[in-house]
Amino acid sequence: MAGDYPLATWIAALKREWLLYHLGDPRFRFMWDKPPPDEWVAIDCETTGLNTRTDDIIAIGAVRIRGNRVMTSERLELLVRPDKKKISADSVRVHRLREQDVAQGAHIDDAMVQLMRFIGSRPLVGYYLEFDVAMINRVLFPILGMGLPQEKIEVSGLYYDYKYQQLPSSARDHPAIDLRFDTLMRDLGLPLWPAHDAVNDAVMAALAFVKLRHLRAA
Repeated sequence: MAGDYPLATWIAALKREWLLYHLGDPRFRFMWDKPPPDEWVAIDCETTGLNTRTDDIIAIGAVRIRGNRVMTSERLELLVRPDKKKISADSVRVHRLREQDVAQGAHIDDAMVQLMRFIGSRPLVGYYLEFDVAMINRVLFPILGMGLPQEKIEVSGLYYDYKYQQLPSSARDHPAIDLRFDTLMRDLGLPLWPAHDAVNDAVMAALAFVKLRHLRAA
C-alpha cells in the first residue's frame, strides 16, 4: 500500500482506520468522511467560566461557510443546561445568560449530537478556537473515546500571519500585533456585533475568516 501512495497519505489513511476502529459511538463515523469542498463551520461556545476542566458549556453557536459566503441561514443556536457548575455573576456579566435562561436548554449529550451532525466532517473555524474545542472535547471523550477529528483553523493565527507579512523586515524580529477581536474586526473593515453571544461570535469569526482568505489570495 505504501508503495502505491505517498507516505503521508498512507499514514493519514492508517490513522483514520485506527481511530474508526476505536470509535466509541459508530453514529459519528461521518466525521471522518471527506469534507465537502470549500466548506467550513465557524463555532463558538459560552460557558459558566474559563476553566476547561471544571466549567460547563451553556450555549453553542455555529454557522456554515461555503466558498466566500457565510451562510447565516444555515446556523445552529443551542442553549445547554449545565450539569453541575453554577453560573457565576462574573460570567453572567459577560454573556448575559442566567441559570433560569438555560434551565430548559438541551442536555449536553443531546447538544453534542446536534452539533456534530451540523458540523459533519467540515473543518472548524473560530477565534481562540482552542478553548471551544477543549470544552467540547471534554464532553466528547466519554462518548467517542477521542476528541474532534476535524481540521481546526484559528482566525487570530490567520490575522497574525497577514499582519506579519505587512511589516517591514526591520520590525519582524519583535512584531507588535494586536490580536484582540475588536481590533481585528475593525482593521478588516468588518461589522462588530454584540460580543459573547455564541451565534454572533461564530458569524463574526466566519466573516473574518472569509475576508482573510480573500486578502491572502489577492
